[in-house]
Amino acid sequence: MRSIEIISIPVTDQQTAKEFYLKLGFKLIVEAPYQGGANWIQLGLPDGGTSITLVNWFPELKPGSIQGFVIKCDDLDKTLAEIAEKGITVGSADKTPWGRFATVKDPDGNAWSLHGK
Repeated sequence: MRSIEIISIPVTDQQTAKEFYLKLGFKLIVEAPYQGGANWIQLGLPDGGTSITLVNWFPELKPGSIQGFVIKCDDLDKTLAEIAEKGITVGSADKTPWGRFATVKDPDGNAWSLHGK
């Protein structure tokens, strides 16, 4: 094994979630028809190796159940300002002994921790 390639993010509405993640700064890698009328929507960050796919076909994965995945930012304050300019609500930055973190949630409540200086 070498790396984590794709993480499934459970969502209610794939298109709504896709628009949120694009606004957040993700780039579309693939969008193609999938099973049962769903789409395979895969997105990634510009410099990241791991990507995400927006899923609605795993009954055991409930939309909003993902918490605590961390996105590294070079400049957290700049990132928070850019996100706010796009109309995305983000929590305030908390300082911990291991860095500064702020939480952003997608439309379903999946929470991401933004981490940076």
